[in-house]
This record gives sequence, structure tokens and C-alpha cells, in this order.
Amino acid sequence: MKNADMPAMPFVDFDYDGHAAAAYHGLTKREHFAAMAMQAMIEAAAYKHPYSPEILAQQSIGMADALLGELERTS
Repeated sequence: MKNADMPAMPFVDFDYDGHAAAAYHGLTKREHFAAMAMQAMIEAAAYKHPYSPEILAQQSIGMADALLGELERTS
């Protein structure tokens, strides 16, 4: 599994007997990083540059991919 596809904040879900029932729920690292980038861009551009949602999404994913690529390169 690629780093981008790993869970951003994994957790283990236990059943009533205390056994691990399922693991790794939630957003992937790529999804989490893209959401954080989009949040920052929306905040910075809120009243200055009205970008379309599609442009924001594309730029957010690009930033997430760039960060993941750099993390892979320097690991």
C-alpha cells in the first residue's frame, strides 16, 4: 500500500469481546492533506479571488500529491 493510501489517523475498532474487529477507518493521508490544503486556500481566498470549486479541488489534490512526493523522496 502506498503512503498516500495509508490512513491519516488509523484506529482499531473492537468488538464486545475485546477482539479487534476492523482497522484503518477514515480518510487516507492524501484525502486528509488535500482537505487541509483546500481549507487554507478557501480561507486565504475567501474575499479576494473567487475560485471555482473545481479549481480549488484540483489545486488541493496537487498540493497533497506534492507533499506526499516530497515525503517519499526524503524518507
